[in-house]
Amino acid sequence: MSTPNSGNLLHNLLLFGRLLRSLGMDVNPGSMIDLVDALQFVEIGRRSDFYFTARSLLVHRYEDLLLFDRAFALFWQHPHRKSAPFGVGERPFPTPTPPNQQTNKPTNQYTNTPIYQIHATRTYSQREILRHKDFSELTADEAQTVRRFMAELAWELGQRRTRRHKMGGNGNHLDLRRTFRHTLRTGGELLKWPRRTPKFKPRPLIILADISGSMEPYTRLLLQFIYSLAAGLTQNVAAFVFSTHLTHITRQLRSRELDRALADISRQVTDWSGGTRIGAALKTFNYDWGRRVLGRGAVVLLISDGWDRGDPDLLRREIGRLHRSCHRLIWLNPLLGSPRYQPLTRGMQAALPHIDDFLPVHNLASLEDLATHLAGFVVRGKRPFRPKPTGAAFVKKS
Repeated sequence: MSTPNSGNLLHNLLLFGRLLRSLGMDVNPGSMIDLVDALQFVEIGRRSDFYFTARSLLVHRYEDLLLFDRAFALFWQHPHRKSAPFGVGERPFPTPTPPNQQTNKPTNQYTNTPIYQIHATRTYSQREILRHKDFSELTADEAQTVRRFMAELAWELGQRRTRRHKMGGNGNHLDLRRTFRHTLRTGGELLKWPRRTPKFKPRPLIILADISGSMEPYTRLLLQFIYSLAAGLTQNVAAFVFSTHLTHITRQLRSRELDRALADISRQVTDWSGGTRIGAALKTFNYDWGRRVLGRGAVVLLISDGWDRGDPDLLRREIGRLHRSCHRLIWLNPLLGSPRYQPLTRGMQAALPHIDDFLPVHNLASLEDLATHLAGFVVRGKRPFRPKPTGAAFVKKS
């Protein structure tokens, strides 16, 4: 590198950043700007100061340390070099010497660690590819990887305003009890006006998942999604699955091990991969479970592809009852991820006028979008505005 007083400092820094990016390191223009700003506070003439400053700002992954050390040694080994040590298209590292011709390995003078000659290339990110791959097309190994990514998702649901209050805040509600107690200490003089603010609590979540035969390609991963969702939220989560009839699985999801929870669910459910009667399942939920779990402004997630063998009038009536009883009704359809999908089945036509949000749930990216959607719910005391149903026109709501 040139001396600190030369005019080639910025040019050399840009070449150095280009070298690191060619090795696959995450070096963006913002990091290089931070490095230029930091060089105002270190002595550039001392290579150790410059080395540690650049490494702390440009290396974000542990496995990139050796790449950075090797690139640093190659680029800065000739103090008067005016250009990059190798041209575009050339290999950044020399070919390794055969074992019988190897000499002592060079070491980094700042960290006393050997400098290895690494041939490193980064072709793709596995997570980025799996994010957009449909659950029904995953192999066994890919499904296992997706389950691990799914367990890392952060879930948060909107809060509801309760009827209780707590001390503090700048609200409009006066705390009369505390006001009178303060006056006793000051001889009846009102020197303070304590106030109180409403309390907020997380909304309960209800999950109704379709496990019929048409949902079989998605069932196992969606049960993993339900398990991760129940484990990631602090509020009460009530889960049900249905095919020809409704089954309550909340207790099974409380297991600390996923495989054990899935095994308990498989023993509990007797109509696995059977027919679909969404209306009958919703009627059972409304009459047997609705008053127990739908209080306190619950949010309902209904996961189904909409294929229904039951009476569409029954489905229309029962989903309307459910819609009026909950704070928000979200229908998650794995088929909605296809650009050619149209909700033409009788079940979807009957249900669409009573749905607040109609969203896909076919890959990891759709689950990430769902997490963002749930976290963005506005805190308010009333349910969202619901226009009068005017038909079953397909509107994909966001």
